[in-house]
Amino acid sequence: MPGPGGRGGFGPRGFLTDEEKENLPKVDGALIKRILAYLKPYRFQFVFVFLAILLSAVVGLLPSIITGKIVDEALINKDMQLLVRLLFMAFATLAASQIVGVLENYINAWISQRIIFDMKNQMYHHLQYMPHSFFTTEKQGDIITRMNTDISGVSSVISGTLSNVVSNAATVITTLVALFTMSWQLAIVGVIIIPLLILPTKKVGKNQWEIRSDSQAKNDEMNQLINESLSVSGSMLVKLFTREEKEYGRFVRVNSELTALNLKEQRSGSWFRVVMGMFTQVGPLLIYFAGGYLIISKMDTGLTVGTITAMVALINRLYRPVQELLNLQVEFTRSLALFTRIFDYFDMKSSIVSPENGQKPDVTCRDIVYDHVSFAYDPEIPILKDVNFTVPGGRMYAIVGPSGSGKSTVVNLIPRLYDVLSGAVRIGDTDVREFDLAYLRSVIGVVTQETYLFNGTIRENLLYAKEDATEEELQEACRSANIHDFIVSQPDGYDTMVGNRGLKLSGGEKQRLSIARVILKDPRILILDEATSALDSISENAIQEALELLMKGRTSIVIAHRLSTILKADSILVVKDGVIAEQGDHESLLALGGVYKELYETQFRQILTMEGVQDGAEGTDYWGVVEEETNGF
Repeated sequence: MPGPGGRGGFGPRGFLTDEEKENLPKVDGALIKRILAYLKPYRFQFVFVFLAILLSAVVGLLPSIITGKIVDEALINKDMQLLVRLLFMAFATLAASQIVGVLENYINAWISQRIIFDMKNQMYHHLQYMPHSFFTTEKQGDIITRMNTDISGVSSVISGTLSNVVSNAATVITTLVALFTMSWQLAIVGVIIIPLLILPTKKVGKNQWEIRSDSQAKNDEMNQLINESLSVSGSMLVKLFTREEKEYGRFVRVNSELTALNLKEQRSGSWFRVVMGMFTQVGPLLIYFAGGYLIISKMDTGLTVGTITAMVALINRLYRPVQELLNLQVEFTRSLALFTRIFDYFDMKSSIVSPENGQKPDVTCRDIVYDHVSFAYDPEIPILKDVNFTVPGGRMYAIVGPSGSGKSTVVNLIPRLYDVLSGAVRIGDTDVREFDLAYLRSVIGVVTQETYLFNGTIRENLLYAKEDATEEELQEACRSANIHDFIVSQPDGYDTMVGNRGLKLSGGEKQRLSIARVILKDPRILILDEATSALDSISENAIQEALELLMKGRTSIVIAHRLSTILKADSILVVKDGVIAEQGDHESLLALGGVYKELYETQFRQILTMEGVQDGAEGTDYWGVVEEETNGF
C-alpha cells in the first residue's frame, strides 16, 4: 500500500476539459447496471480487495500509534527492552501493511485485466459481424482507439478510480477516528488546515492542467507530422517533391513549441510543489503549537508528547486522500464517459445478419436474378434504381460502365456486403437474405481490384481461403495463377513474408496471389471486380486461360476494364446512372449506338487512329492489338 500520502497525489487532475464538459455522459441506473454487469463475475475477488484495503488502512495506523508509545513509554522511561519490542512491532505492522497491499494490487490487476480480456473479446466479435458499411463510414483510427485505448482505460477505472475511492475513504475514516480518539482538540486543529491545502491546489492545478492540455495538443500535432512524413507513402512524396528541408523546418517549429510548453509545465509544477510542501508542514506545526500549549498550560493533563508525535504522523495521512476524494466527481465522470464510448459501439446493431435456420441450397449453375433492385448508401442519393437482369447458371456476364455508375455495388449485393433497399437478389429461387450468411459467402469467390494481403507469409495468405489445403493444392492454385515460379524463386519460397498489406510485392504479384487464393477456395459463384487490372498484358494472357477454366461450370460476373475479357462474355451489362442502360453482346451493343458505343469509342479512339482503322472496325488483327495494348473500360 502507499505511504502516508495515500494512493493519489496533488496534481492537475481535478478538472474537466471543455470537450468533456460538452459531452458529459448521461448517468442513470441503466448505465450503472450495465457497468456492474462486467464487475459481477469477479464480485468475490472485489470483496477480498475491499477487505484488504480496509485491513491495510487500519494496519497503516499502527506505526504512528506505536511511535507515540515509543516516546511515552520506552524513551521517557529509558526502557531499552520495550523500545526494541515496540520497534519490532512497528516494523511488523509496516511489513504486514505492505504485504496486504501487494496482494490487493495483484488481485486488483488480475480483475482489471480479466475484465479487459472479456471486453476486448466481446468488442472484436461484435465488430467482426458489423456490416461492410460500418467499416466504410467509421474511421479506422476510431475503431482501433475503441478496441485498444478505451477498453485498456477500463483498467485504470477499476484498479485506479474504484480502488482509490474505497482506499481513500477507508484511510480518511480510520485516520479521523484515531485522531479524535487521541485528542479531539488537536484533531480539530489538524483538520482546519485542509481548506488551506485545497484552495491553492485548485488554483495552481487548473493552470497546470491548461498547460498540459496545450502540451498534449502540440504533442498530437507532432505525432501527426511524424506519421505523415515518415510513413512509406509520405516519405516517398517528400522525396519526389524535394520537401525534406521544408518538412524539417515544420518539425523544428513544432518541436520548439512543444519544448517551451513542457518547460512551462515543469516550472509551474516546481512552484506548485514548493507551495504544497509549505502548506503540508503548517498542519504538523499547528499541532505541535497547540499540543505544546495544552501541555505547558496544563489545560490537558492527559496529553503526552507521544500522543502529539503520533497525531503529527497521522495528520499527514489525511491530506492527500481528502484531495483525491474531492476529485471524485471528475474521475467518476471520466470513467463513465469511457464506458459510454465503449457501449456506443456495442449498441450498434448489424443490419446484415444470418437468418435463423438460414437455407443452404445447392447453388451450382443456378441463375442469379436481380428483381427490381434498388439501393442507396444515402437515402437521399440513390445508387441503383429498379435494376432487372438474370445471369443464367454457368454463364459469364460482363459489367461495364462509367466510373461511379454502380458496377461494384451491383456485385456487392450478392454476398450481402450490402442489402437491397427494395426488390430482391436471388440465387435460383432463394433470396440471398434467406441464405445462411456464412454458407452464402463460402460458395462465392471474389477477386477485387484492390488486393488485400495480411502481414504474414505467402502460405498463410493462401491458406486463408482453405485452411486444410495440401501443399499440392497450394502449388497447383499458384501455377494456375502464374505465380508459382515467382514464389519458388524467393529464398523462403511459400514462407516468404509479404509485408504490411503486401508491400513487398508488386501490384501484379499481389493480384495473382489473390486469384490463386480464390482458385484454392473453389467457389460455385465467381465475382471478378477488375481482377486483372494490375496485370501487364503478358501476365494477363498467362492467367486468362486459368480464369476461363475457373469460370467453366460456374456462374460468373466480371466487372471488366479490358476488352479481351468483355469479348469473351456471354452477355454484357452496361450500367449508367444506377440502371442497366443496355444489355447484349459486343456486336449488338455497338449497333445500338448508345452508351456502350460511346464508351468504346472513348476508350479506343487513340488505338484506332494508330492502326489506321475506321471507327467501328472489327478486323481480327485489330482485336489482337486491342487485347494486348489497352485496359479497355
